[in-house]
Amino acid sequence: MPRMLDVSDDVRAEIGDEEANRLLAGENAPGSYDCTSCRTPGNSEQERTSTVLFVGEETAVLAFAHATCLASQVVQVTEEQLQGAVRSITTGDDPLGTRSAAEPAVLGVTSGLVLIEGELHPALVVEPTGPIARPGATGGGDDFLPLLIEQGFMPVSDVNTMPPVQHGWSVLLAMGQLHAVLQPGTAGGSPVAWWQAPQPLQVTDGWRAAANKLQQVLVFAAPVGTIGRQPREDLMREALDRAAATGRLVAAAMPLAGT
Repeated sequence: MPRMLDVSDDVRAEIGDEEANRLLAGENAPGSYDCTSCRTPGNSEQERTSTVLFVGEETAVLAFAHATCLASQVVQVTEEQLQGAVRSITTGDDPLGTRSAAEPAVLGVTSGLVLIEGELHPALVVEPTGPIARPGATGGGDDFLPLLIEQGFMPVSDVNTMPPVQHGWSVLLAMGQLHAVLQPGTAGGSPVAWWQAPQPLQVTDGWRAAANKLQQVLVFAAPVGTIGRQPREDLMREALDRAAATGRLVAAAMPLAGT
């Protein structure tokens, strides 16, 4: 049965036209899947689904996501991450030999307005889809927050308090759409993307207006499973408050780049 799959040109180039066409025809794509972004069930026979290809030095993992969560794309990861994913295969028979693996974590980003000291501030909430280990670490664990604190993010105990400015970082907005979070380049080089949208993300008129007024964006980050994809800003605020109360939230204020 044909699937409602999105296969980007980049993914097609990696897996080949023959495999891409088999996926679209439903020969090799699963009907049901767990979204690699939000980890909730999806069905490629009933809703638009993105193919996401994780590529290491020697191995590839083909995963699936709700099209509303992630666009079809190729994600470059380390071979160690992919080998761990391959060892976690549970079901499925894949031509690449790796489908149905536990995919490496990627960063999910949600935009919203956060009320602080009587003023609405544009905010981004960053939450990975899985634990983030320190490079070279073995034995699992989640070092996402310690790694960010080392980069200058500050622990948040009260969301009502403005976080300090993270100098050298910025949030890139272009043509009214969110493109990336930039961090300083190495050895004083040009800024590089810490997170880059697979395709430009729409933000609300209110979010864009607040960003242009204040010329900065608050970036909150929490470990996997802390915030989730909240459908309303009041629910997102409640989740941020809970994360702060349990010591699972860091934040920084970043200058706005673009308009």
